[in-house]
Amino acid sequence: MNNNLALIKGGIHVDGRGEVSFVNDFNFDKIKRFYVVSNHISGFIRAWHGHKLESKYVSVVSGAALIGAVRIDNWTNPSPDLEVSTFILSDKNPSILYIPPGYANGFMSLCQNTKLIFYSTSTIHESLNDDYRFPSRYWDIWNIEEK
Repeated sequence: MNNNLALIKGGIHVDGRGEVSFVNDFNFDKIKRFYVVSNHISGFIRAWHGHKLESKYVSVVSGAALIGAVRIDNWTNPSPDLEVSTFILSDKNPSILYIPPGYANGFMSLCQNTKLIFYSTSTIHESLNDDYRFPSRYWDIWNIEEK
């Protein structure tokens, strides 16, 4: 992958036996670990967490989430006016979001029982030495527009 956000699309196959969700174009070559994250309630925000060196991939395996990603301009004092890219990921439309190094990310669960899997290109030790955190509303993208 490169240094741009990318959405790797998948699909769902349904037949008489049930369904299979997949993202066949995802490659695990550089993945060193993964973890599953869920919140106790919908509408809960976990943000902003960034890395200079580590890439992440995120997929929603249950429910739906609003995910934000922002390219950091200054790791000590980032601009609050940076453009944030937003994505709605759902188990109903399988996909994996690639978050390259140099970005901070966060998410808000949109449903009860939402679960996300994060895949990381760094070990936990490498990640701890490349860990940057910002307040959850530093870039406040967490409003859902009614239509």
